[in-house]
Amino acid sequence: MTASPTHDVRRASIRAALGTTAAVAAVYAVVAIAVIVIVSINLPRQVDDRLQAALTTGIPSEGGNGDEPPDRPQDERPLGPPILVWLVRPDGTILSDPSVNAPLPAAETTVTEPVTTTVNGFPVRVAGADFPAGHVVVGQDMTDISRTQNNLIIAELLIGPVLLVFVFGSAVFVSRRVATPIEVARRRQLDFSADASHELRTPLSVIEANTSLALAEPRAAEWYRTAFERVSGESGRMRRLLDDLLWLSRFDARRGRPNAEPVDLAILAEQAVDRFRAIAESRELELTLDGAQGQVVTAPPEWLDRLLGVLLDNACKYAPQGGGVAVSVHPEGNRITLAVEDSGPGIADEEREHIFDRFHRATESGTGAGLGLAIADEVVRATGGRWRLDPSPLGGARMAVSWPRGRLAT
Repeated sequence: MTASPTHDVRRASIRAALGTTAAVAAVYAVVAIAVIVIVSINLPRQVDDRLQAALTTGIPSEGGNGDEPPDRPQDERPLGPPILVWLVRPDGTILSDPSVNAPLPAAETTVTEPVTTTVNGFPVRVAGADFPAGHVVVGQDMTDISRTQNNLIIAELLIGPVLLVFVFGSAVFVSRRVATPIEVARRRQLDFSADASHELRTPLSVIEANTSLALAEPRAAEWYRTAFERVSGESGRMRRLLDDLLWLSRFDARRGRPNAEPVDLAILAEQAVDRFRAIAESRELELTLDGAQGQVVTAPPEWLDRLLGVLLDNACKYAPQGGGVAVSVHPEGNRITLAVEDSGPGIADEEREHIFDRFHRATESGTGAGLGLAIADEVVRATGGRWRLDPSPLGGARMAVSWPRGRLAT
């Protein structure tokens, strides 16, 4: 079973989104780790600078006689004020501010370079220097810094999944929006090629079969005449198919409105009706035209002429022997409407959504390849027209197209 274009696009978009998400996740992980490393280096460095600045300000001299560190206001922090000060006297006695709520660990009484230790279960960064009164050790509680680092890690862990979900959803959405028209166009082109090959294979098979039989053995003159008639009919069918394919190919390649100009639709309709009078007479059809000149629209004249040819060909093809085909061009408000109707079987409800599909035929009795209305629909879309399909008073279908009213150049 062949997967639908939508299903293929869905799978491809998910694969593309997974790849994009993986790439973003890798970049995010690198950035997140880099941020944590930078913060982990910079924050302790800032603490070290504060400690060195505290040591160079001569903290012990602030006490006056150097026997005790200066009094400091009480602080609600677990270990006291931001900068903790201890004085290690030459006899080993350790003095501290009254506000310092923790003793200096014995291992750090001779510290000089900044290190991190544990005081009363809290991380503390300490540094020291010798002064006349003794060895001074200063420290700063690292609890807030550790909390900042932990909060940063938690924030990155929370933001990461949200970011990746957003990236995945956005990638799927964008991929589908971009890929769906491309995939539909690709599938349409493949189907078009397959259908065209099928349509060409049938007349070629008939021609090949008749020529093979003609060459196999001598035949009667009447047999040869019948065979050549078949070959001629199939050759004409191939020529019409190739003409339609070539026109659609040029149309798809241009996709514009070349040579768009004000055109009197009533005059084009009159010329098209004149071309089809011989066909109508051969089938005893009553072909009529209703519309005064001056009904102007802006479009490429050759495209409108092709549209009229398709609509009239269809109407004459499906109208029964001795039936009728009517063409009308008339204004409706600020638009000009072209209508072609016939006395044929009409359009079944289940066929309405498929009649403009390429290679679709409403019945198998027709000799066409099912490209006529597809061409007509391309013309209508490209020229800004609007279709309207209704039952005809003649008994068959009424196919009408309207365009904005234009003005002839003066």
